[in-house]
Amino acid sequence: MTLPIVMVDNLTRRFGDFVAVDHVSFEINQGEVVGYLGPNGSGKTTTIRMLLGLLQPSEGQAFVLGYDAFRETEQVRTRAGYMSQKFALYDDLTVWENLSFYGGVYGVRDKNRIAGTLAQVGLSGHEDDLTRALSGGWRQRLALGIALVHQPQLLFLDEPTSGVDPTARRAFWDLIYELAESGVTVFVTTHYMDEAEYCERVGIMRRGKLLAMDTPANLKRQIVEGEVWEVYARPLEAGLEALSKTENVQRVSLAGDNLRAITQNGLTADRLKSRLEALGLSVAEVRRGEPTLEDVFVSLAKD
Repeated sequence: MTLPIVMVDNLTRRFGDFVAVDHVSFEINQGEVVGYLGPNGSGKTTTIRMLLGLLQPSEGQAFVLGYDAFRETEQVRTRAGYMSQKFALYDDLTVWENLSFYGGVYGVRDKNRIAGTLAQVGLSGHEDDLTRALSGGWRQRLALGIALVHQPQLLFLDEPTSGVDPTARRAFWDLIYELAESGVTVFVTTHYMDEAEYCERVGIMRRGKLLAMDTPANLKRQIVEGEVWEVYARPLEAGLEALSKTENVQRVSLAGDNLRAITQNGLTADRLKSRLEALGLSVAEVRRGEPTLEDVFVSLAKD
């Protein structure tokens, strides 16, 4: 039986009286793309830093690629790649020079390996570009290349798409899945709910606690109680207020040009429409919606 790539048991980190990571346990299998979802300050980066041996835990243990993350840190680091939130690139160096420099840190000096890494992240033809001239999306690709140049078995990506446009984010996720198909295991943190939908499994963090970890589909099915409705009514503000005071409506929010309501089971579209029309609102349509990971997070975090 193949052991998990990452095994975490009751991992805890305190900074004085503040508990940044609170008794977290999970496993990651080879070739998985696992997302770690949560707002800033929820403990995502601290978890990664412990798994890489950059930070000692207050309690608990972790094994990464078969090695003790806190006693065999060098073995972990030589086999894992890490792309941090604020990746360090030398602006006065070219793309090739940056990758060659960081490759040298891992003992990689083979020009063919460096050229192959550039091709892997879509930077072939940009070898001589100064890093300072790169757009956010291209800088992101270079940072990924630096994390990949030593051909790691496990890749830690800490909010890798923060600050880049939606097109670059989508392209970056295409790269992630190409890596996973080649056998690389990917652990990626994000605070974008839509990004987490791309992951095979998602862990949801809040205030240092791992609230749940499962596939997006299972989380939605098991955590979101009730039914989701897309309500097209005018005026929106009045509809929002009316539904928030309606019996059996658990939560209502604005969603673009419509309202999104989560209700207890048994509340029908006709009853929702009648309630709004009785208050003088114009209702064009009430239709079923699908739960999202944002619904999951709000449901878990409401206590």
